[in-house]
Amino acid sequence: MALREELAASVDEARWEWMRAHLERGGLIVVAADLDLAWAGERVAADDAATVGGWIESGKLAKPSTEQIAAWDAASDKRFRMLIVSPYILVQEME
Repeated sequence: MALREELAASVDEARWEWMRAHLERGGLIVVAADLDLAWAGERVAADDAATVGGWIESGKLAKPSTEQIAAWDAASDKRFRMLIVSPYILVQEME
């Protein structure tokens, strides 16, 4: 099975309260809603600096902002799509 397919099968749902500890250790990365989570995970896992760097520059990959953290703390049952690409947890907000 290709890495991208493996990662796609590993995408899961999680509540904010379950992911708070990952934020505190600096491992949480927010992926823009218009970016495929498995594709982002594959590029991070492959250490594709050019692609990942472009996404960071364009704001498609980022550490959570203070505003996002405050909003999520206020709604601890907020749900996310998440993918573990050690040492990171890639997350996308769910509507």
